[in-house]
Amino acid sequence: MNFKLHTVESAPEAVKPELEAAQKAFGSIPNLYRGLATNPATLKMYLKFSEVLKEYGCLSPIAQQVVYLTVSAENGCTYCVAAHSVLAQMIKIPEQTLTELRDEKELSDPKLNALRRFTLSVMEHRGRVPESDMADFEAAGYNECHVLEVLTILAQKTISNYFNHNAATPLDAMFEGQVWQK
Repeated sequence: MNFKLHTVESAPEAVKPELEAAQKAFGSIPNLYRGLATNPATLKMYLKFSEVLKEYGCLSPIAQQVVYLTVSAENGCTYCVAAHSVLAQMIKIPEQTLTELRDEKELSDPKLNALRRFTLSVMEHRGRVPESDMADFEAAGYNECHVLEVLTILAQKTISNYFNHNAATPLDAMFEGQVWQK
C-alpha cells in the first residue's frame, strides 16, 4: 500500500488548518503529519496528544522526551528517533542523555534511567508491570500521574511508530542531522 504524503492542497478539508499550522511552526510540514492527514481523526488525535501533554503533563519536557525516545527506539522507528532527537535538543536535553537513549543504553541520570526502565517494562509486559518494577519506579520519585503519562505517550508513539513502519515515511530534511538505525 502506498500512503500519500498530503500537501495543504491535497489534504482533506478537516486537517488543512493543522497542516497550515505545522507549515508555519516548522517551515515545512513533517512527513509524518502529511501521511497521517489521510485520516483526519488520526492526525487530529495525534496532535492533540502533544498539545495536552505539553499543557497538563506531570513529566518535565526532558522526561517526556526520554519516554518518546525510549518507545521509538524499542520499536525501531527510525523516523521518530530522529525527529525526537531534534526535539530533545531543542529543549536542551543533556547530550550524554540523548546519546545514551539513541544507543539504547542505561542512562547516567538515575531518575531518568528509572523512567526509561519503567517504560521498557510497560512495553515488555504489555502493560502488566511487575510489582517490583512498579516499586522501583515509585522509589525513584514517580507516582500514579507519571504512570498514566507514560501510558499516554506510549499510545501516541504506537500510532506514529506503527504508521512509519507501514508507510516507510521518508525522513524530513529538518531531521536528517539525527539519522538513526536500530
